[in-house]
Amino acid sequence: MGRSITIIKNILGLGQGHERTNRAKRNIAASFAIKGISIALGLVLVPLTINYLSPTKYGIWITLSSLVGWFGFFDIGLGNGLRNRFAEAMANGNHTLAKTYVSTTYAILIIIISIVLFFFYIINVFLDWGIILNTGDDPILKKELSYLAIVVFTSFGMTFVLNLISVILSADQQPAKSALFDLIGKSLSLIFIYVLTQVSKSSLLSLGLIYCTISPLVLAVSTIWFFNKKYKPYRPSLKSVDFSKAKDLFSLGVKFFIIQIAAVLLYQTNNMIITQLFGPAMVTPYSVAFKYFSVLMMGFMIIVAPFWSAFTEAWTKQDVAWIESIMKKLMKLWLVIFFGGIMMLVFSGFIFKVWIGNSFAVPISISILSLSWILLTAWNGIFGQFLNGVGKIKLQLCLGISGAIINVPLAIILGRLMGISGVLLANVLLGLLSAWIYPLQYKKIITKKASGIWDK
Repeated sequence: MGRSITIIKNILGLGQGHERTNRAKRNIAASFAIKGISIALGLVLVPLTINYLSPTKYGIWITLSSLVGWFGFFDIGLGNGLRNRFAEAMANGNHTLAKTYVSTTYAILIIIISIVLFFFYIINVFLDWGIILNTGDDPILKKELSYLAIVVFTSFGMTFVLNLISVILSADQQPAKSALFDLIGKSLSLIFIYVLTQVSKSSLLSLGLIYCTISPLVLAVSTIWFFNKKYKPYRPSLKSVDFSKAKDLFSLGVKFFIIQIAAVLLYQTNNMIITQLFGPAMVTPYSVAFKYFSVLMMGFMIIVAPFWSAFTEAWTKQDVAWIESIMKKLMKLWLVIFFGGIMMLVFSGFIFKVWIGNSFAVPISISILSLSWILLTAWNGIFGQFLNGVGKIKLQLCLGISGAIINVPLAIILGRLMGISGVLLANVLLGLLSAWIYPLQYKKIITKKASGIWDK
């Protein structure tokens, strides 16, 4: 057994090199085990949910879920602002300041989400979800969707605040522990949804109640656990709230906030555009193709995610050689992801039949464009982790705003001309622009040749 452990450590490179690298490798190894199971559970949930709801209702559920996800930018970038500031405070050994940042972020987010939910509860009475989700005039379905919207938004509001424990774990370069929350949530969801399929007829509201109860519950238990154990010194308290520190969080956070809004308009509007142009049933084949190829992105981000805060620490200590070494390795790894994606595309038709059956087909054009978008996002993610970690995000900001302005009308125009493939093509074309500019900015920064917008 000891010999086997030694071999595994040598393969993974654990115990060798810089401690920052070893810390990342330990998290990567743990994350692969945790997220690998989580991804598998997520894939099992797709056909189970489709069969329970029907492809049309599944499309409605996916669209509503993504619509609510748009409101993630209401943290005004504070989560990402906290991630960088907390990592910097930890790197400098200033634990009191780290606690202040944590307490202040919790206070601000609780205030924000309370206001948002208050106004939503008032406005929801007047919203026609049948029109918003293009589901027709069925009064029973409209009433169910109105109740479902309340459940989903309330769950989102709670998760919005409770998810800060994941931000803190990531800032402390321990994303594997954060990934454990998702695994527990998916495991419980699978169990309860399977029971639901056996004892209940198709119901969007019942499905929503299960999904929307489990996630905040898992995060609440995890928050209490960590703030009474390892992170007890940083446990939020009213005494440590200092709204003057909000400027430190907002100075970086507002930029992340605008980038998040741009990302929503760039990549998260597809479900809504497809629903409005072609009906909710057509969201399902797109969603299935996207989830299938997203396995690549999930696997890649398991490796890349720990380096955001590691880059923050390294840049604070001006360890440029380490950053260059890691970036080269991540770029080589992307090539593995690329060829893996080609193999997934070749066998996609067979896998879709085994996975979801013959209830609907996924056109090859949707598969090709979904894969292209995933590969571009993974490539941009390498440089995004570095730029986010060192706080040089103004160029991302400008590109994001420009892309967001262009994407929606471009997706609608191409969608009307080419069908669903046109909507995805708009994403790919804009992704290609970033894939050229971000590496150029990285090179300028790392060689100390960046100036103007390239260095902000």
